[in-house]
Amino acid sequence: MSDMTFDRMIQQMTPAIYESLKQAVSLRKWPDGRRLTDEQTELCLEAVMRFEAENNVPEENRVGYLEQRTCGAGATGQGVSPEMAGLAKDAARD
Repeated sequence: MSDMTFDRMIQQMTPAIYESLKQAVSLRKWPDGRRLTDEQTELCLEAVMRFEAENNVPEENRVGYLEQRTCGAGATGQGVSPEMAGLAKDAARD
């Protein structure tokens, strides 16, 4: 029986393994084409997220990162017309 724990596995994970797990989660497939089970997907995603946190992966490179945008304006949205913000009158409803 192995004394490998999840925490120890994360500590020993290489960047190549991290990238492989990240791709497997993204595609929901192992590199050989077999589909991941729900449990495998969950465990791989947890491993990827833990690796990112423990290895200070920049936020914009982390799994699930979404850049905040506001139609070309600053993060506050000031100066964005209602039309540009998607608040325009719906012509199809007239």
